[in-house]
Amino acid sequence: MKTVYCQLISSALGISEKSIRRTVELLDDGATIPFISRYRKEATGGLDEVKTEEIKAMYEKYQELNERKITIVKSIEEQGKLTPEISNRIENCWNAVELEDIYLPYKPKRHTRAGIARKQGLEPLAKILMDQYDGDIIAKAKQFISEEIKDADEALQGARDIIAEWINESEQARKTVRKLFRYEAVITSKAVKSKEEKSEEEKNKEEKAEKYRDYFDFSEPLVRCASHRLLAMRRGEAEGFLRVSISPDDRHCIAKLNKRFVKHSTASSEQVKIAIKDGYKRLLKPAVETEFAASSKEKADKEAIKVFAENLHQLLLAPPLGQKRVLALDPGFRTGCKLVCLDAQGNLLHNETIYPHPPQNERREARAKLMSLVQSCKIEAIAIGNGTASRETETLISNIPFDRDIKVFAVSEDGASIYSASKVAREEFPEYDVTVRGAVSIGRRLMDPLAELVKIEPKSIGVGQYQHDVNQSELKKSLDRTVENCVNRVGVNINTASKHLLTRVSGLGPALAQNIVDYRAKHGAFRSRRDLLKVPRLGEKTSEQASGFLRIPGAENPLDNTAVHPESYSIVEQMAADLNCTVAELIKNKELQTKITLDKYISDTAGLPTLTDIMQELAKPGLDPRESIKVFEFDPNVRTIDDLEEGQILNGIINNITNFGCFVDLGIKEDGLIHISNLSDRFVTDPKTVVSLHQHVRVKVMTIDYERKRIGLTMKGL
Repeated sequence: MKTVYCQLISSALGISEKSIRRTVELLDDGATIPFISRYRKEATGGLDEVKTEEIKAMYEKYQELNERKITIVKSIEEQGKLTPEISNRIENCWNAVELEDIYLPYKPKRHTRAGIARKQGLEPLAKILMDQYDGDIIAKAKQFISEEIKDADEALQGARDIIAEWINESEQARKTVRKLFRYEAVITSKAVKSKEEKSEEEKNKEEKAEKYRDYFDFSEPLVRCASHRLLAMRRGEAEGFLRVSISPDDRHCIAKLNKRFVKHSTASSEQVKIAIKDGYKRLLKPAVETEFAASSKEKADKEAIKVFAENLHQLLLAPPLGQKRVLALDPGFRTGCKLVCLDAQGNLLHNETIYPHPPQNERREARAKLMSLVQSCKIEAIAIGNGTASRETETLISNIPFDRDIKVFAVSEDGASIYSASKVAREEFPEYDVTVRGAVSIGRRLMDPLAELVKIEPKSIGVGQYQHDVNQSELKKSLDRTVENCVNRVGVNINTASKHLLTRVSGLGPALAQNIVDYRAKHGAFRSRRDLLKVPRLGEKTSEQASGFLRIPGAENPLDNTAVHPESYSIVEQMAADLNCTVAELIKNKELQTKITLDKYISDTAGLPTLTDIMQELAKPGLDPRESIKVFEFDPNVRTIDDLEEGQILNGIINNITNFGCFVDLGIKEDGLIHISNLSDRFVTDPKTVVSLHQHVRVKVMTIDYERKRIGLTMKGL
């Protein structure tokens, strides 16, 4: 069966069957996606983590589909209706919708009108009608009058109920209606009308419904409905503000079904027409509409999750400040600004609260305190949370004459409150309250966004839309996979990484991560990757999966601080021996590296892809792939939406990207939106080709909607 799966996946993805088969074998053997994409390029043909994940997802889908086929065959067999033809059709079917169509006539049914009619003995009459009998149909129907059937009309009604079910269960009928839904269906959204006399609760509900104003009377072809619009409508429907439907032209559908099933112009044919119309409206259309509602929602979910994952990827790989001593501020007005001082490893040195803003206005005391702490704690940078009072705090800081050059950074607070109240934060800082924990998180995010953000549930980080509306299981899988890929791309210092960061390393998990932390606490720093095998319950297989992604600065073997996998150490050692130098000398000497001829080291286990990766790592051993962080300043004259004017040109930071454009932080409470049509002077189909998360941009204010707190921006001509 695995061969069949590989053939199907190969055909669907356009990847060689050999690469698919080797990838599937590695997955079945317990290899992780980061490990396969990084260290098994020869086996897979150089597939990256995206393609590897697609193969894994399709492999699991076909396994599930095969389980469903087994269940269906068993069900039909138990009914005594399994024929060689049906068995063969099921065996060769790899489409979930088609499989359910095959099963539908045999699927156990609840109490239906057709079922009642069959019990009343009306199936023979239904067959006569379906054959479009050319005779007196009333007389024929009278033959079926019984204690339960009072007259011919009632007999005909029962027969039509059976025909309606036949039409509904017909594979050809379903394919016909599905085709019309696929190409002609229109999605329609209407406002749910409220009562004329409104209670206070209903008035509040109407105010909340205003955000769906664009969809109060909306329709467009389903094939052209963008994912964000569909998700917005479905959210409005879930909240009770909208009524959403999907439908093609009913008359066209019925006409198509009539053409397929009505063969003559007899009285029986007219009965069949009535049954077709009833079967379509009562059974077939609702079933197919449900299918398309689900499939369109699934498609929209995939697109939204993809955008979310790409944004998260960019956020996690945001430039780190590095190991610097940081003063972090979580600003506020009435409750003051919580400040913390962190050492270069992110350990908390000091915390207190200052009150430079209204109503206390203790600016002088705050300035003196900040100057003192910067000096005493040897602070090198200041991180300010970008929430309430952020701009006011930034102004305060910028006017303080520190005794050294201090760079000031605005840091996103998204998810900081989630972290500060979490079990993780309580474990890290059991003696401190949520305000201290939140400020620490802000400071650590500046030092290393990846290491800090892995502690927060990804969907709480604030880089997606409709995260509560999409399939939560698929969202979690995608975001967890994104976090894992980012962590393994950067690499992890095994001697300083938190349990939460280690958990995301290839092959590890919460239990082994904790074992590593415990071993480190008991025995001191790891000196070699070989020491991993001394960690309880961490065996050869796990070590193989994890070691290439773990770094040990100052290790006995310099390769332990690179992405070169231990299984390839012998290759590097042979290179060094051939050049009459040590491995350490080879790593440091670019001239020596240029003398290496890769073809000389190709073997059955190490091909050109692996050797190329080794050379890249020798050239820049242990280099963090993330860019360098840059200081940014908002317009000092813009503090609220009321300070904006149309035509104004401002500095901004991209803080969220969607399929329809991107949102920009202007240093005020409200973000501005650059619609996809205003991202560039050229035509743009994908915002990610023009902008990236945290990119510094110049924007022009186009529109300001003060009532709805919406700001329209453009990058055209700038």
